[in-house]
Amino acid sequence: MALSLSTSALLLSICFSSFLFKLSWALGPAIRAQQDADRVVHLPGQPAVNFQHYAGYVTVNENNGTALFYWFFESTNTPASKPLLLWLNGGPGCSSVGFGEAQELGPFLVRKGLEIELNNYAWNKAANLLFLEAPADVGFSYSNSTQEIHGDRTTALNSYKFLVNWFKRFPQYKSNEFYIAGESYAGHYVPQLAEVIFDENKKASKENYINFKGFTIGNALMDYYTDQNGMFDYAWGHAVISDGVYKSIKANCDFSKENQNTQCYDAIEKYYDVYHIIDMYSLYSPTCPARQESDSVVRLPGQPLIGFRQFSGYAGYDPCDSLYTETYFNRKDVQEALHATVAAKVHNQRWTHCSDHISLWEDSAFSVLPIIKKLIAGGLRIWVFSGDVDGRIPVTATRYSLNKLGLKTIEDWSPWYNNKEVGGWTIIYDKLTFVTIRGAGHQVPTFAPKQALQLITNFLANKKMPSIPF
Repeated sequence: MALSLSTSALLLSICFSSFLFKLSWALGPAIRAQQDADRVVHLPGQPAVNFQHYAGYVTVNENNGTALFYWFFESTNTPASKPLLLWLNGGPGCSSVGFGEAQELGPFLVRKGLEIELNNYAWNKAANLLFLEAPADVGFSYSNSTQEIHGDRTTALNSYKFLVNWFKRFPQYKSNEFYIAGESYAGHYVPQLAEVIFDENKKASKENYINFKGFTIGNALMDYYTDQNGMFDYAWGHAVISDGVYKSIKANCDFSKENQNTQCYDAIEKYYDVYHIIDMYSLYSPTCPARQESDSVVRLPGQPLIGFRQFSGYAGYDPCDSLYTETYFNRKDVQEALHATVAAKVHNQRWTHCSDHISLWEDSAFSVLPIIKKLIAGGLRIWVFSGDVDGRIPVTATRYSLNKLGLKTIEDWSPWYNNKEVGGWTIIYDKLTFVTIRGAGHQVPTFAPKQALQLITNFLANKKMPSIPF
């Protein structure tokens, strides 16, 4: 006699529970003890959830005493069968915990009054979700060495060492498909880390092999020439700067070169003046009255003036979110709950969204497009996405960069849908997909959370965005 649907579901649940029990038993007491030590039990203000989460340190350099901080969330359902997704924010030197987890795509959003709100569109609905604060000296990550080097190459190598060691701590996820995602300067971090994994996998032992399948990057810094030109073209096209400022930049700046003349720098300073009064990262959003402007270390090689400007309160559902998260993650009880007290206690390191401890960035690739071309040829799944009201790395810049790759178009520019509304546009190239998110700023999951969850779900499933309303 055929089993009823409810009976089949019950048997499946029992079998799965048995599998998890056997898996837990197979981990061994030392690994189970380490996981138990990292499990977050009483996060202040946390609502009740049906998934486990873990946080702590993974050492990546014994000699320097370099340890990177992670926060890991199991998927909301069947974590054993879901892919593992690593999320990276950029800067360089900005926190994936403070931005990605607490303000964008994580399960716990920090709100006014230091309340923790459960994110209905958290990405752990689609995957097991891992946040990493890298390099050392970012967020809760630290190094015992005063000579710690910060740069693209070191960040990629240490992030790879983190992954190898993290999988030893959580070996039950070794066979899961592994993906990387990130935004902004993670347009460098993600492809560079992907390249290290891709190369190391060719010679890695079975113990260190990573089941790496692909990556996606949003509003991503990929090529200084196209990114800088696209930034100024977008600003002029969106009536942000005057004809005079725009013409002065075009006449005096040559972004194919590493160094610019004084006239170029002066014109760019006039361009930046407008972002004292509106939000560069989301042109049409309100600004936080209490925001404090500061310059991060991103720049063209040899150029201190052309780069990112980060604000301690950026626009979003609440433009002052960053003020709340900074207060929250500096609470002693929060740090204790996250097993993140070493940076504060030993190194007197205050948690900040973007590190105050990185004074020099040693190396910054002029372009990561050659890496992307290499990984396309290597068969990795690669998607690029762009919120279309971001002024910092605008959709214009991303389109210039992708055109520079010279890929064959498979399906041309067409709308995709989120329910009944156009969610944006997409173009499918040979082995690369580009997706825009309509009305979203630099941090796409903040401004368009429902669309962002749909995007990552389709990416992980290797499924095209919906071409008709549903």
